[in-house]
Amino acid sequence: MRPAIGISEERLEMSVKILSNILSDEMVLYIKTRKSHWNVSGESFMELHKLFQNQYAELEETIDEIAERIGKLGSKTIGTMSEFSALTRLKESPKVYPSRKEMLTELKNDHETLIVELRKDIDECVENRDAGTTDFLTGIMIQHETFAWILSRYLN
Repeated sequence: MRPAIGISEERLEMSVKILSNILSDEMVLYIKTRKSHWNVSGESFMELHKLFQNQYAELEETIDEIAERIGKLGSKTIGTMSEFSALTRLKESPKVYPSRKEMLTELKNDHETLIVELRKDIDECVENRDAGTTDFLTGIMIQHETFAWILSRYLN
């Protein structure tokens, strides 16, 4: 049942499509951050191990909030790796185990990619007249700006 919240069914479907893409991006970034957590070694091992753990824990909360937002808009939430892989805008590198610096660079770049994509998604939500999702996505974008900034500090 669609909620009666002043947004047409067509616009609700558009918001859900946008949120499903973002959910997929977040899931892929979550997995990539966990992979870095599991495989980091060398200089600053423990610091980076904990940094990656803190970031994937925050991503996990964001993932849950996105899934709940989709439900609030009256839709079912996707939930398989094949669905996430089909919708994500991030690239994965199976069987590749980057160095510590390459991990930091890749994750920073992924956050920056999501920031750019979120800005486009926010513009679409504004056009879609979905103020709630617009505000929600702005918060997620700010979180990615913080993550990218923190990771970039290790690279300077």
